[in-house]
Formats: sequence, structure tokens, C-alpha cells
Amino acid sequence: MPVSDYDRIAQAIRFIEQNHLRQPTLDEVARSVFLSEFHFQRLFRRWVGISPKRFLQFLTIEHAKRRLDECRSVLDATYDAGLSSPGRLHDLFVTLEAVTPGEYKQKGAGLRISYGFHETPFGTALLGATARGLCSLAFVDEGGEGEAIDGLRERWELADLDEDARVTAPLAARIFAPGERDERPIPLFVQGTNHQVRVWEALLRVPAGAVVSYEQLAAAAGRPDAVRAVAGAVARNQIAYVIPCHRVIRKLGAFGGYRWGTERKQAMLCWEAARVLGDAGEEGEDGDREKMQAAGMA
Repeated sequence: MPVSDYDRIAQAIRFIEQNHLRQPTLDEVARSVFLSEFHFQRLFRRWVGISPKRFLQFLTIEHAKRRLDECRSVLDATYDAGLSSPGRLHDLFVTLEAVTPGEYKQKGAGLRISYGFHETPFGTALLGATARGLCSLAFVDEGGEGEAIDGLRERWELADLDEDARVTAPLAARIFAPGERDERPIPLFVQGTNHQVRVWEALLRVPAGAVVSYEQLAAAAGRPDAVRAVAGAVARNQIAYVIPCHRVIRKLGAFGGYRWGTERKQAMLCWEAARVLGDAGEEGEDGDREKMQAAGMA
């Protein structure tokens, strides 16, 4: 069975994560996914946005702790303004509408949801859209398409589901198109309790490239004493990546779990950090390759 690029990169991320304390070399990581250094370096940079060496630096808990400290002032300003920072690269302009209590009881009756599967930098994603906005985005591992559709149907039990990737393709392109910016808002249509919606709205104000602790998010959502409940709302996020629950990490710097896989979460954070912080000072893949190979990735 062919191995997808996502599978190779996910495997490489797992290998780096499991061995980062001993600083594995580029050749060692490449061999773990049965690729040459050259092809692995190019594939990893194309998929994650930075080199394996830079990713290894971003992966440490100490780096995550520094990012939490660095982002604190940015987050304070963002929350004070009540807006997501428009100057951040790859930040999405979205609006959020929640179902009413009456609509919640109807379980999607009379609602038409078009859905489709699309390739993204983070693997296959199932998108679901209604006339009122994007209602679902879930990442799907190989063979999990049926389970993903069942999950969508369970959340919108009485809705009319129709597979039509032509409807969801423009949304997927806008969300994941690298380097492009569209000022038109992406409308989101979600179902949740008032508490969950407040947490999701607070998540939308975390800029790309920033990270926030559960405690900071709880304070931003107006529930500083309800960290566990806030964590529960994060876990029930229906629209991955767009509502950026991947930007929440533990206050000690650990990445924590993620509904769609820890490797995917780490790739998203490093992908965003690379675009905001830049890749300055790193030897490029077209630079002095012999020197890089001799020094490894450390």
C-alpha cells in the first residue's frame, strides 16, 4: 500500500518527538521514513514549512515555555481589542453564529449540509457546510472516512447530508491556501452551550503563531476558575484549525493532547511559528549541504 506524504511526515514527527533529547541527525530521521536526506528535507520543508532542524528547536518544552511568555503581551492586547490581529500571517477572518436553543432541539431538522473530503497540509480533512456557514472541519486518517461522516451525522442528526465536494472545495482552498489572503469573512455555524461558544470565540482571538495556556484561555473566556470546563469546551471544538484549539498548550510548555493527533497539532504550531517568527539564521536546503550533514541537526 502506498505511503502518503502525510503518513511519512507524521512518522518523522513522532520519531523526532521521541528522540529529541538526544538530537537525532537529519540522516537518522530521513532513514526512519525510508527517504534520502535530500528528498526528506524537501518534503518536510514543503509540508511543515520549516526544516527538520528548525522543527526540532521548536519542539522543545523550553521553546514552548518561551512562546507562552512572549505571547502573553500579544494576547493581552488582542483580547483588549476584541479582535484577531490582522497583521499575522495566515490568520483567518471569521464570523461565528451559534444555533439557537430551538434549533439545537431540532437536531438539524430542515438543514442541508454539503460535505466533501479535501487534501490539506495536515492530511485529509472532511468539511461540512450549510447555507449559514462552515459547520464542521475534521481531520481524517486513512480508512476513517466512514467514521468521520458518522460523526458529522451524529452532531446534526436530522439534517440532510449530501456529499458534494464542489461546495466545500472553495472553503478548503481559502482556509489552507499558502500565502494568500481573502478579506471576506468565513462564516462559521456551530452548535454548543453558551459556555462552549464563549470559549470558541476566545480561541478565535488567539493570533496565528501565538500559543495560550488553558488558564489564559479561561480568563479570556470570563471563566478564570473553570479551567477544566474550558478544557472540555476546547476538546469539543467542531471546526478544527479554523477555531484554533491547536494553539492551546499546558502552562508548563507541554503540547498536550489533540483530538486529531498530537503530531498534527505540533506540525500546525511549528508551521504557524515558522511563518510568524521566520527561518532566519538557518542553513537552507540549497546551502552548504556537506557542512549541515557533518553537523547533524543540532
